[in-house]
Amino acid sequence: MSFQTDIPEIALSWLNEGRQIALATVLQTWGSAPRPVGSQLVIDANQAFEGSVSGGCVEGAVIFEAADAIEDGKNRILSFGVSDDEAFSVGLACGGEIEVLVEPVGIGQGIPAAILTDLVNARETRTAITLETNLVTWDRVLRQRDRSDEALEHGFLNDKSKRDGDMFRAVHNPPLRLVVVGAVHIAQPLVKMARLAGYDVKMSDPRDSFASASRFPGETFLDGWTDEALENFGLDARTAVVTLSHDPKIDTPALAVALKSEAFYIGALGSKRTHAKRVSALEAEGFSASEIARIDGPVGADIGAMSPAEIAVSIMAEMTERLRRPSSWPGKKS
Repeated sequence: MSFQTDIPEIALSWLNEGRQIALATVLQTWGSAPRPVGSQLVIDANQAFEGSVSGGCVEGAVIFEAADAIEDGKNRILSFGVSDDEAFSVGLACGGEIEVLVEPVGIGQGIPAAILTDLVNARETRTAITLETNLVTWDRVLRQRDRSDEALEHGFLNDKSKRDGDMFRAVHNPPLRLVVVGAVHIAQPLVKMARLAGYDVKMSDPRDSFASASRFPGETFLDGWTDEALENFGLDARTAVVTLSHDPKIDTPALAVALKSEAFYIGALGSKRTHAKRVSALEAEGFSASEIARIDGPVGADIGAMSPAEIAVSIMAEMTERLRRPSSWPGKKS
């Protein structure tokens, strides 16, 4: 099952269909709770649902509470833990504790439909935003990213929402994207794995024989040579770029564009010898050593990978580390 991050979009779509819905959001966790703070579940009045707040442990209980919230228009904060008798009945006997906020949408105390609409619109324009909810008054406000606010910036960089007393700040970063340059054999398992991990995947390869629908059915290829394609696409801090073609005419222009962007991960396939030549080419284009150091090359975590699928696993592992541990970024410590 993929790591689903499009719950606000699904919720708004259901609401626009005329369905009565509620949102459930993880407020706090302790111990071995399986889903992070900010994880969401959307439920309609018929108990259809999408998403997850606990990987299946407490969903049943939350769904029943959501149905009641839709009926009475009242928010509720639910707590489950191993010390509770109910914990065993809902499957949380593994030792974790979890606190979940359930809010009807557009009903009573619940989140106003206009707030949900504005949130989805911000996500569509790739605007980093927080939804701040006062858990006593139920006042809500959307705030754009402010890099001068260290506490909030930590949340954005680490993709972490947080409850602070009576205030809950839900971080909504733009959805993750991956651009794969080079429609080679390694790309075939990589695009599948990335999509399972929640990435919107695009590909770039000017060679028609490689970028064929028969080799990559259903995949979207960006138009133009790789540098033009990436510039037109637009790379931001929630985008990863991986070059796999092994052809400097294709890979190097893409890397040059990526280095000028805030892309959180830039990986390049090739041996150490190949990477040394790549570094020289980029230096000749005026890039500094510290800028070039952002490239993970040879690409992938050193796990002894050999097959295309194993190399794809190693790339996903390294990409995940760069995303979840910003301090691991080469050339950019935070």
